[in-house]
Amino acid sequence: MGLLRAHVRYGGGRRGAGLTRKRQTVTVHGAAEARAALEDARAGGCDITLISAPGAAASGGPGWFMALVECAARDYPDLKIDSVLDCGDRPGDALAALRAGWKTIVYTGPASAKIDDIAAQCDATVLRRRP
Repeated sequence: MGLLRAHVRYGGGRRGAGLTRKRQTVTVHGAAEARAALEDARAGGCDITLISAPGAAASGGPGWFMALVECAARDYPDLKIDSVLDCGDRPGDALAALRAGWKTIVYTGPASAKIDDIAAQCDATVLRRRP
């Protein structure tokens, strides 16, 4: 469990009699890391958020990371898995991510009010910093 524990966050959904379940937030760069993070979360009894590398929307595109998360998640139907695509400061990447169906993105660039408005129309959330 060691290496991936650096990104542990607490919070998440409510379970049982008022107990709060732990949540891990892990940056992943590929399928092997995603599977390792999901295995670690399962072993630790945690919910998990997988976040792309900083600015990954520019290199891999929104479809690549979405496919990576969906593929890895198939083997872990018992986990509550959230995912976040980091679009850096590029508005075109943020818009492409929203158009592709991302529900949570990181965007740090200009015209943030316009990106926020479009995200709201898509029922999506824009974070100004990485979780």
